[in-house]
Formats: sequence, C-alpha cells, structure tokens
Amino acid sequence: MKQLAPATAETKGESAQIDHAALDELVACAGRKSWSKRLAEISARASLGRTGRVVQQRHAIELTIERLRGRPNRPPSVAERSIAALAATLMAEQDRLTPAGRGRLRERLATALTDDNTLVPLFHLAGCIERQRGRDFEVAAVGLEEDAPFDLLLSRRGTEAELVCDVISAEGGRGVHRSAWFSLTDRIDPDLQMWLASHPGRYLLKMTLPQGLESADTAALGTLHTRIRTMLEAQLRSDQSADAVLRLDPLVLAAAQADELGLLASLRRHFGPEAHLSVTASGQAVFVMAARAVQADDVPAAMRRRMSALAPARLTGTRPGILAMFVEDVDRVEWRGLRAELQLEREARQFLTLPEANAVVAVTCQSRFEMFGLGEPDAVAEGELRFRNPSHPSAKMPSLAAAIQSSV
Repeated sequence: MKQLAPATAETKGESAQIDHAALDELVACAGRKSWSKRLAEISARASLGRTGRVVQQRHAIELTIERLRGRPNRPPSVAERSIAALAATLMAEQDRLTPAGRGRLRERLATALTDDNTLVPLFHLAGCIERQRGRDFEVAAVGLEEDAPFDLLLSRRGTEAELVCDVISAEGGRGVHRSAWFSLTDRIDPDLQMWLASHPGRYLLKMTLPQGLESADTAALGTLHTRIRTMLEAQLRSDQSADAVLRLDPLVLAAAQADELGLLASLRRHFGPEAHLSVTASGQAVFVMAARAVQADDVPAAMRRRMSALAPARLTGTRPGILAMFVEDVDRVEWRGLRAELQLEREARQFLTLPEANAVVAVTCQSRFEMFGLGEPDAVAEGELRFRNPSHPSAKMPSLAAAIQSSV
C-alpha cells in the first residue's frame, strides 16, 4: 500500500504556490458584487449545450479564479498555477500605481466583466510584464499610469522600447464563426432528435455558406435554422440559395459504425480542419452536419490587418515599438498548425515590410496555451513567437535582443 505522507506534502507544497490573497484582492478590485454577478452569468451560460462549452473556454480564467478561491482539496494544475501567478503579478502591479493608475485598472476590470469581454487582455498584460522583467528589463505600465497609447515602457541599459499588448480573436479570420456554429447546433438539436425518432438511419447534411455565418448575426442563424427544419419536414434532398447550399445524403463514411468519438475523427479527416462538424444521435440513428464557408479561413491575415491598424494608432514612433499579439479562440490543433506551417511568421514578416510597420522593431504572438503554462507541442517553448524587423534601425541593439530576437 502506498504511503500518503509524500503525496500530502507535495499537495501542500503545490497549494502554497497559489497566492490566495492576490486572488481575493483581484475580486475586491473588481468589486465583490460585480464579480458574483458575473460568475452567476457565466455559470448560467456555461450550462447551455455545446454553446456552454465555448463559454467555459472563453471564461476559463474567471472560472479558475473562483474555483481556486474555494480552496479545492487537490493539487492545483499547471494551468491553475499559471493563472494564479498572473493574478498575483497584476495585483503587484496595482501596488506600484498611483491612485489614477489604480482607477484605470479598476475601469478595465469592470469592462472585462461585462458583455462578451473576458479577463484575457489584462492577464496578457500581466504576462508581458512578467516576461519582460524576467529578461532584466525595467517595465513601467504607462498605459495604466499615464493613459499612454501604448501599454508598457521597457528600459534596459539606456535603451527604451514601447510595447503594445493586444488581443485578436481568431473568429475574425473565419467565414463561419465557431460561436455561431455551436449556437446553430444547439437550436437545431431538438428538431433533429424528433426527426430521427421517425426517420431512423444515418444522415449527413452538408452546408456550404458563401456569405459565412457570424455570431452577431442572429437573424441569419434563425433563417438557416428554419430552412433546415423546413427541408427535413418536406423530406427534400437539397435547398440552394445565394447564402446557403444544403444537401442531405446518407452517411456512408467507413467510421459510421463507430462510436461518436470515432465518427467525429473520421469526419474531421474527411472534411478537413476548417469544417464545422456536429453529431446528433438518437439510439442507433445519427445525424451529422458539416458546414464550411467558400473562402478558406485565414487567421494570420486577420492578425496582419489588425497590426496594420494598431501600429500607427498606438505607437508614438519616437522609440522602437513591439506589438505583443495574443491570438484568442484557437484550439490546440489549429494553434499547432498555424505554427508548424509558418503561417503566423509569413503574415508577421509581410506586415513588417509595410509602411505602417516603420516604428515596429518586432512582433510577438501568444495563445492561451502559453499563458496557461502548457508545454510542447501545444505551446511555444519560450512562451511566445517573436519576429524581428531586420530593417528597423534598432533591430541589432544588444540591449533589446532578449525582447526582439526572432524565435523561429
């Protein structure tokens, strides 16, 4: 029988790594009533079918903080320790600020806890502070302290650089937004369950959406839902219009006899990584929906467009500038693919050749997988991808090398 003492000691050691006082301080800074209201909203939305899983992922930081504040009787995970450490960094930074700076931080926290916003931007800021100080830079949060257009002022050996922290959703590079897709599947699922009860079998509904499908366009969701339901009720094989081409066929994939997990894996191999997939089962009956836009997804191009607007607006041009881009709403497979296929590097280097990038000495990229402290192959080993602008006058300055030297 295994001895419990070492495990208990390890548990205590890991729990000691969580700064619970910092978590409580963050909640107090946000306002306890506002925090409780926000967590109730998130919890209610997180219970709603497939859409709920998206909510859980988007608000993982808030849910993790609340879970850790409850002192769970288990060792914290790597992600939990990383989130707690960033919360501690953010609260330590608050202590460095003047009352005006603290007021701006409270304003940003209040914004983060409303509508579809999250704590990711503030935790990205905390991560940049932590990382640059770890590289022996002096870091001043001038965006909070002085309401400067850029977020951080880095100083080292007489050299200064401006750093902008920005978050871009990968949804901006997709014709069909994942949030919209999950909302549609939650809407249609009860109808499919009823239809399968009277039409047992295995079916595949393929959807091509030339105009895409965005989460904000609830009218388009409702229209598409109605068309699918009408198509099934009338037992039509196809329905075509300018904004959607629908075709219903028997499901004949080799993995159709497998369980849902095997079926989804087979569908993913068949339709490719950009397809949006859904499986509804009723007994032995199965209804699969597969959708895609006409244009291929291009998340890196969306990032390039964002940087082109960001650099002139938020960098002063009086110092070398760094754009620290956080790519949100990507899954593991997609993030690995963007890196392995050098798509992020391609678009970043293309951006660095544009006039809008004259003040930019480097671009960095990060995702939740780095923020949450995950290792390879999910995350970049150094915590971020870096792309240096070789044409910038400060590109070869040794004092800036740790922050701007290309990582690939």
